[in-house]
Amino acid sequence: MLNLFSTLLFLLAIAIVYGVTGTLNMADLSVVLGQTQDNNALALAAALFLVGFGIKAGYFPLFFWLPGSYHTASMTVAAIFAGLLTKVGVYATFRIFSLFFEGGEAMRDVMAIMAAGTMLFGVFGAAVQWDVRRILSFHIISQIGYMLLGLALGTPAALGGAAFYIVHHIIVKANLFLIAGAIYRASGTFDLRKSGGLMASHPMLALLFSIPALSLAGIPPLSGFWAKVMVIDASFQAGAGWLAAVGLFVGLLTIFSMSKIWIEAFWKPAPLGRTRPRPVPAVMLVSIATLGAITVWIGLQPEPLVNYALATGESLLDRSAYVRATFAGTTGELP
Repeated sequence: MLNLFSTLLFLLAIAIVYGVTGTLNMADLSVVLGQTQDNNALALAAALFLVGFGIKAGYFPLFFWLPGSYHTASMTVAAIFAGLLTKVGVYATFRIFSLFFEGGEAMRDVMAIMAAGTMLFGVFGAAVQWDVRRILSFHIISQIGYMLLGLALGTPAALGGAAFYIVHHIIVKANLFLIAGAIYRASGTFDLRKSGGLMASHPMLALLFSIPALSLAGIPPLSGFWAKVMVIDASFQAGAGWLAAVGLFVGLLTIFSMSKIWIEAFWKPAPLGRTRPRPVPAVMLVSIATLGAITVWIGLQPEPLVNYALATGESLLDRSAYVRATFAGTTGELP
């Protein structure tokens, strides 16, 4: 129902843009809107785009559906959703606002507040949970805030940092949901209060958990460290020190949540009544180890992805290159 509602908002925004410009070609729209004076109709369209895609991405205050739904799916489905689903909304927001509405200072201020709220409410929500799936679901929200922060700043460095963050988060968050499934296989529960002793019974799983958990918190030299450095450094460069402070504070609380999972599921003794450890299928460990290896590789060799992400940030702000590429090979003059 929420997806249908957000899609309706998206279609209404498209209708308004078409009514104002008479075109739906995105390259053509970027030119026409650049030559069109701001008006209430376009402001309404921008707001509808932001809300419609914000619901899909899980931005504050539109994220309420996410922690209430992700924990109900199977772990393989939840891992795919956690890695990819919200990023579709993030990508759509980046594409629309970098191509159509990149000059609105008021909209960027709104995005900055939404980014800070997304980070804070996500991490606070995770801190009070005991179901490992709900902890990870709330952390999807908090990490989405770092991506929106890049769009709110609107600089090449910030957009590049957000692009790097998206790649890092897809890998790490999918891996953590797979590990949540492995914790359930090993302990028989998702409730951290009823689990424990996995460090002794499943040391390999404990090691594999530490990689994405530390990366999500931004501990060097893993991929999450470089993602946070790029976004926070871009915040300081753009003169948005308060957003950088929020990002650093949320990183500290992320360490708390990951430590909570570690202490409750792995470090504390096994609960009474669990006489023998339950095996974790090898295929699960192989999948988790593969994603963990990618996380470590990105952390140790970040330069290729950093350069690619920065080039992405620059291209998002260079609308003329997009227009030329779209209309290449056509007859007549470019718009």
